[in-house]
Amino acid sequence: MSAPRSNRRAFLAGLGATALALPSTIRAAPLEKVKDLGVLRVGLYTDNRPWSWDDSGKVAGIDADIARALAASLGLRADLQLFPADEDLSGDLRNVVWRGGLLGFQPCDVMLHVPFDRQIMQAEDNCVFLAPYYRETFGAACSADGGNCEANPVSFKGRPVAAELASIPDFYLLGHAGGALAKDLVHLPNGYAAAATLVDGSAEFSVATTAQIQAVVADHPAAGIKVRKGPLPLMMSAGWDIGIAVKENSRNLGFALDELIEKMIAGGQMKDIFAGHGVAWRPALASQA
Repeated sequence: MSAPRSNRRAFLAGLGATALALPSTIRAAPLEKVKDLGVLRVGLYTDNRPWSWDDSGKVAGIDADIARALAASLGLRADLQLFPADEDLSGDLRNVVWRGGLLGFQPCDVMLHVPFDRQIMQAEDNCVFLAPYYRETFGAACSADGGNCEANPVSFKGRPVAAELASIPDFYLLGHAGGALAKDLVHLPNGYAAAATLVDGSAEFSVATTAQIQAVVADHPAAGIKVRKGPLPLMMSAGWDIGIAVKENSRNLGFALDELIEKMIAGGQMKDIFAGHGVAWRPALASQA
C-alpha cells in the first residue's frame, strides 16, 4: 500500500491549473484520441533487461508488463515500441515523446522508465512527468567463488570486475581507490549482462542496479551468486525514482495513467509484476511524499 501522497497531489494539481490557463489549441485531448484509435503506443528502452528487451520477437520485461496492464485497464491494445537510448535523456524524450525520430519514428503516447526528478521536469517543458512507480539504487554482487562480497571493492584488485560501459557503476569502479581496479574492469553492453558475468565466473565482482542484480539472481538460481548487503563506499548516486512522461498537451492521458498506476501499487499488482521478474518492488520516494 502506498503512503499518503499529499505533496505530489498538490504538485499535480498545480499542473492541472497551469493547463487550464493554456490556449484551447494547446489543451488537446489525446486521451479521447487514444481511446478512439483503440491503441496505447508505449515507448520502452531496448536492451534494458529486466525492464524491457526483445525476447525472440516479443517485448518482455517489467515495463512491458506495466504497459500492457495500463492499456488493458483503459480497454486498449498495447503497442510496445522499443527504442535505443540517445546520447542523453533529452534526446530520448524528443525522439519518443514530443517530436519523433529523424528516421520516421512516430512519437509514442507515453514513455516509461523516465527519471522522476524536479530538475529534469523544469528543463523539459515539452513533457509532463508523472506516476513515480519505483525507487532504483545501485548494488553489487559476487560470483560463488568471489570471496567476501561485503569487503571494500578494492579487495578485488587483480581479479575481474564487471560493469556496464560508460555507466555510473563503470565510473565508480574506474575511480575507486584511486583507480586501483581500472585494469581489472570488464565492460559489458548493459548492467544485466555485467551482473550475468557472475554466473560463469568470468567476473568475480559486479556493480549494477539493484533490479539488474536481482533479476540475474532469479534467472540463475543455481549459480550461487552472493548479493552484497551493505552499501557501496563512496557511491556517487543514492538512487532515483522512475515514472512516466507524456507530451505536454497530453496531460489528461498522463493523469489517467497516474491514477491507474496508483491503483496498481495500492492493490499489489505492481509488486506482483516486479516479483514475476525476480525483482523486489520498492516505492518511489516521491510517491511517499
